[in-house]
Amino acid sequence: MSNAEILAQTQNIKRPVLLLVAGNWWPTAARMAVALIENGCTVAAVCPPGHPLRFVQGVQQIRTLRALASRRSLEQAMHCVQPDLVVPCDDRSVAQLHELHRLRPQLRALIERSLGQSSGFEVVESRHELLDTARELGIRVAGTCGVRSAAEASDCFARGAPSALLKTDTTSGGEGVRIVRSAREAAATFRRMRFGASLAVTLKRLIVNRDPMALWSWSRRRRTAITLQQFVSGIPANIMVACWRGEILAEVSVKVLSCQGPTGASLVVQLIQNRQLSRAAAMLAARLGMSGFFGLDFILQEGSGAEYLIEVNPRCTQLGHLALPQGDLAGALCAALLGRERPPRASTAIATDTIAFFPQAFLWGARNAFLGHVHHDVPWEQRQLVKALMQDPWPQRTWLARLYHLLRRPTALQATEAAPIEQPVECEIPGRAPTDRLFPVPMPPARAMGSTPRL
Repeated sequence: MSNAEILAQTQNIKRPVLLLVAGNWWPTAARMAVALIENGCTVAAVCPPGHPLRFVQGVQQIRTLRALASRRSLEQAMHCVQPDLVVPCDDRSVAQLHELHRLRPQLRALIERSLGQSSGFEVVESRHELLDTARELGIRVAGTCGVRSAAEASDCFARGAPSALLKTDTTSGGEGVRIVRSAREAAATFRRMRFGASLAVTLKRLIVNRDPMALWSWSRRRRTAITLQQFVSGIPANIMVACWRGEILAEVSVKVLSCQGPTGASLVVQLIQNRQLSRAAAMLAARLGMSGFFGLDFILQEGSGAEYLIEVNPRCTQLGHLALPQGDLAGALCAALLGRERPPRASTAIATDTIAFFPQAFLWGARNAFLGHVHHDVPWEQRQLVKALMQDPWPQRTWLARLYHLLRRPTALQATEAAPIEQPVECEIPGRAPTDRLFPVPMPPARAMGSTPRL
């Protein structure tokens, strides 16, 4: 039965209204919107001007996330849209929802329904506390310690491995992460990361990068923690789940074949099944009573293959919109809200186990993205969205940003090949999805770092 036939049978059922919140310029929110609409939900959004969400056909209402009052914009959108669920698409949006939960009693029921039990909110916001919670549950975790000064960063590094990562809370996609290889470098990097919260840098992000949450981030800079984490050599792996009140509805696990530099987001992934990843997600969802979407980042240790949890993403990730036989995350959540047993998108499920994310894999020139059997994750049914994603993000097309990058030349994009691609596996579904066709352009040259959002 097709999506249209299934949805026609449920026309008399009130479609759940989901409000997507996007505070950065990643394609994730737009792709999730498409998936939720296809699965029978009504979608509204709050995002900055020029965002990819504004090019998605079928979004019913779009509110503007104002840079001078981002949290107030979110609050107004929630009152205006009256959604059944709020779906944050970046870590800062999650943090703003937590703040509104503390400040606005009338919104608490909606926020708890969207994110889960409020008792877990403080844990979710802190990388250090989240990993401590995981360790208590018996999940293997990379060694991590919170640092409050350059001296602490130096001392913590001296007690650990030859390399480590310094990470800032409420950052994602590789932003706010630095590799350090000595105690002296750890101290110096800590000082630079603290300077990154200065008013001068904030104004640059506000005016040049058009970051709608720059001022809000600066206002809470003293509460933003930095952690130092042991560097584990190996292959990155991710799991994303849809959950409801602490129970897993669906899950998707991948290992990363190519990524945006050594600490950035994935570009090309390969589906895997890993019991330890599934177990960790189920245990954390139950302990924190989580609802909606969240993801876990792991490293599969070189040599042993042991799974080390390195990060928790308390919001939707790049895997959320994929229609896969083993786990359609957007479909599973929509099915639960609509009272259906399973999502209806099986007829369009991806037919291979290797996926290149669009447009990231092509902009970064990931070599694995151009192998013939790879699924090219292009939303062909959304022509305006495809056209928008093929351009530089809107902030990078403004005259001020072009002038800034003319004077200060950005670094060229360079993909990191994280793992060799294995023998392709065809999923056991009838036929190949219509989106499994080669991207009809040659491999692009490396582009400047300024052509991707650097918040």
